[in-house]
Amino acid sequence: MTFTQKKEIITKITELLDQLIEVEPVSPAPAPELSADKPLEMLTVKECAALVDGLSANTIRQLCAQDKIAHVRAGVGRHGKILVSKVSLLKYLGITD
Repeated sequence: MTFTQKKEIITKITELLDQLIEVEPVSPAPAPELSADKPLEMLTVKECAALVDGLSANTIRQLCAQDKIAHVRAGVGRHGKILVSKVSLLKYLGITD
C-alpha cells in the first residue's frame, strides 16, 4: 500500500467520523409566558422530583445543565439553589398543569 492510498483511507475515515459525531446544537428552553393573573411558580430540585413519580433530583439537575427546562440559580457556587419553572418542567415532560 502506498503512502497516497493510506492518506486517502485516513481522509475517508476522518470524514465518516465527523459525520457520526455531528450533534445538533441544543436550544435553550423557552421562557414560560407570564401573566398578571397567574404568577410564575418556581420549585426546588427536590420539589420537582417529588412532583413527578419516578423522576429523580439528579435527572432534574441534568435537564437544567442541558438547558432543556427553564431554571435559575439563586446563590453562588455549590451552595446556590436551582429553582425550576414548574410550567417549563411539566411542558417538557408532556404533562399539562
